[in-house]
Amino acid sequence: MPAFAWKGKGRTGDAQEGVIVADSKDSAIKMLQRNGISVSNINAQAAKAKGGFGKVKPKTLAIFTRQFSVMIDAGLPLVQCLEILGAQQPDKNFKAMIDEIRQDVERGATLQAALSKHPKAFNDLYVNMVGAGEVGGILDVILQRLSTYIEKAVKLTGKVKGAMTYPIAVISIAAIVVYIIMVKVIPVFSSIYEDAGGLPASTKLCVNISNVLLNYGHWVALGIFGLGVLYRQYYKTQAGKLQIDAIYLKLPVLGDILLKVGVARFCRTLGTLVSSGVPILEGMDITARTAGNLVIQNAILTCRDAVERGRSIAAPLAETGVFPPMVTQMVGVGEATGALDAMLSKVADFYDDEVDNAVAALTSMMEPLIIALLGGVIGFIVVSMYMPIFNMGSVMGD
Repeated sequence: MPAFAWKGKGRTGDAQEGVIVADSKDSAIKMLQRNGISVSNINAQAAKAKGGFGKVKPKTLAIFTRQFSVMIDAGLPLVQCLEILGAQQPDKNFKAMIDEIRQDVERGATLQAALSKHPKAFNDLYVNMVGAGEVGGILDVILQRLSTYIEKAVKLTGKVKGAMTYPIAVISIAAIVVYIIMVKVIPVFSSIYEDAGGLPASTKLCVNISNVLLNYGHWVALGIFGLGVLYRQYYKTQAGKLQIDAIYLKLPVLGDILLKVGVARFCRTLGTLVSSGVPILEGMDITARTAGNLVIQNAILTCRDAVERGRSIAAPLAETGVFPPMVTQMVGVGEATGALDAMLSKVADFYDDEVDNAVAALTSMMEPLIIALLGGVIGFIVVSMYMPIFNMGSVMGD
């Protein structure tokens, strides 16, 4: 997503500047206007102009934010907090970034403006919440909420990655073993059966696959690599990302987990933003961009447009057909009681537990399936290659 460097005036007439990430220039202007900023100048910015720093690991950012909140709560000046945090930061990339942020603050920039220059590390959610904390005088509380949010997001992502690590590792090792059997073992048998006629169909299949891998293995590998490149390029397009994300959500078992992860992220993000004083429309904009799935993102943006026209949140959410009824009902109750942020937090906690249970069920289900699949493949190869010998023994016995 492109970044735009902007200059303008805030609600109180003070000069402000920063960098904002948005789909287009018009979207960036609208987002700034919703934050009460009158834009005087805005231009697309190259990636290198953002400070030239790389991404920061979520765990590193969570620790930084937690320590930052404790220092602010203890009454330390903002510049001194940044100086201490920069001095003790082991990540050289992040250390240089913190030092640049400190220098910007020393020159009179707000913390929000200083952070917005580094969108690779501080996303819109982080920057806008910090801005709300500065305006409301509750920066320590906001930073504490941010650290909790990041920690839970890291934990949620780790659960899904952990569930996929085991099957991917086992399947990869199995593929290597099968490849070695095909190119090293089967050629020995095929040389024995070279003059034999009437080989079983399964034996012929294994021998043919072995010959293909021996003679055209590099082309097979190149073809697989090419498919991977095509997939990545197609996924970068808007239509491709939408189609693939929709397919992901429809996958058996895994699709249900991905949907629950998306719902948990939506509720956690929007609840954190609302409780921090970020306007609901701006909060939904940010939540959509951090959804992680284009289908869910489009559903949130559709709901946001309906809210902008004066509707409630719950009804448009239900009409999208993406969010489960329990979510829309809880959101409706939160709106009616004026406790939307608390209700969203409870829904997020519920779906975090649901992801835990789903991941555990997926792991326990996949282990026997993988073992059965590998046993079946290896068994098929072994039986296929020894079947002619068994047939010869039965003929000789007769």
